[in-house]
Amino acid sequence: MAVLTLTAATERAQEMALVDDDRSETWAELNERANQLIHAFQRAGFAPGDAVAVVAGNRCEWFEVVLACAHAGLTFVPVNWHLVAPEIAYIVGDSGAKAVFAGDRYASVVADALTDERCTSVELAVVMGDPAATGMVPFGEFLASGSKTEPHAQVFGGPMFYTSGTTGNPKGVRSALSYMGPDVGPEIWQLVGASFAEMVPPNGVTVLCGPAYHSAQWAFSFIPLLNGTSIAMQHKFGAAATLALIDDHQGTNVHLVPTQMKRLIDLPDEVRQAYDGSSMQFVVHGAAPCPPVVKRALIDWWGPKISEYYGSTEGSLITMITSEEWLERGGSVGRALPNMSVMVVADDGTHLGPNEPGTLYFQNAMGTDFEYHNAPEKTAEAHLEPGVFTTGDVGYLDTDGYLWLSDRKIDMIISGGVNIYPAEIEGVLGGHPDVADVAVIGVPNDEFGEEVKAVIVASDRARFGADTAGSADLVETLMAYCRDNLAGYKRPRSIDFADALPRTGTGKVQKRKLRDPFWQDVDRTI
Repeated sequence: MAVLTLTAATERAQEMALVDDDRSETWAELNERANQLIHAFQRAGFAPGDAVAVVAGNRCEWFEVVLACAHAGLTFVPVNWHLVAPEIAYIVGDSGAKAVFAGDRYASVVADALTDERCTSVELAVVMGDPAATGMVPFGEFLASGSKTEPHAQVFGGPMFYTSGTTGNPKGVRSALSYMGPDVGPEIWQLVGASFAEMVPPNGVTVLCGPAYHSAQWAFSFIPLLNGTSIAMQHKFGAAATLALIDDHQGTNVHLVPTQMKRLIDLPDEVRQAYDGSSMQFVVHGAAPCPPVVKRALIDWWGPKISEYYGSTEGSLITMITSEEWLERGGSVGRALPNMSVMVVADDGTHLGPNEPGTLYFQNAMGTDFEYHNAPEKTAEAHLEPGVFTTGDVGYLDTDGYLWLSDRKIDMIISGGVNIYPAEIEGVLGGHPDVADVAVIGVPNDEFGEEVKAVIVASDRARFGADTAGSADLVETLMAYCRDNLAGYKRPRSIDFADALPRTGTGKVQKRKLRDPFWQDVDRTI
């Protein structure tokens, strides 16, 4: 049997392991299908260290493929399913993926991406669900090509998540958990799973209501799965549907982002009152700052079972704070986990003391680190020294060691818990002939925290041509251009026009001057 599902498949064979919008499967079935996929990869010539990209929604097959990669020594690359074809092609090409697995919802855009010259590494394309007119191998056919017998020579494989880049292209985050070499077995995942055992109830039920391609959603679903915790998932978040999912499957733990929390508390009273929720034991949230009024309302409703974390794709979980701690000192993101150290560093490299804000740096006591795939210069920029890295956030530690965030040094926008880097959007808009200059900023949004705004200096062509700068026609032209070249969540929600952008003497755009007017009457800065 596959090492990581051995216990559950032996002791709880007929209990539910996975359930999605369309079907469910038991631990015995999950183990059998994982075995088949491991064999299928090996039969197709895949070797430890090869990369497999997955562009699929929250569905049972997503976890089957990831589980198989974890036993076959393959680096799996979760791809954001909101991306358009050129964006997918970049990630597939940069990762060197030899296989791409696509959910049928995204088969068309993936097929378009695979025609891109950057995707020459791809040897296998598989479609999950309806294979109609995609030219891809049906998932059932690939699955059936593998034996159900116990795979031999199982090798540790792990994820490489892509995080949007500050210079226009996303970067693959390759950590110690991406691949450890052909001599390391998948049992390492059991050690990782043990670190979650104190948070997530073993043999419970994870409710997955956010995208599995997100590193946090993956961590709080796949890693508990290794401890025997089942997953009940929905492809698209719905507040009332999430409550029903919890009650229907006796969900014990869930990961939320602030936008989901707000939609939950905004439900009509009759929907909230119909929710039992007594099975829920652990609720964790992160990915973006949560408005205190929203968090307090959810604690009042669900009780003090809500913990908040601060972390990143690069550094995993860094700090955590319980409901009780947060109620005492609302605003902090908690104290460092036992394996993490937090340092506050001034611009001159000096380490700062309590209540002194500076750039935050982190170090894992286990010695684990990361690098950006194919980007050594970006890896160097993110590190103070080997093993000591920054996310670009600014904050301070109080006298009790609690971390407080005060700003973001980089220009990242967080909308609905999703990181958006303005440079990507500026790179697209800057290529349009009607745009002479562009800056992208985050402005307040009550539901999503922030939303994307583009500030455009129109080109002479736009100024003196058929369009006039700032006209509705020009706005629609630029919006349509973004629709063709950017995933929906990255597209500007509004466009403003300016005669010139404020710049420093060295030419750098002073985004603070663009942002400040929108934030001056808001009681937060991020």
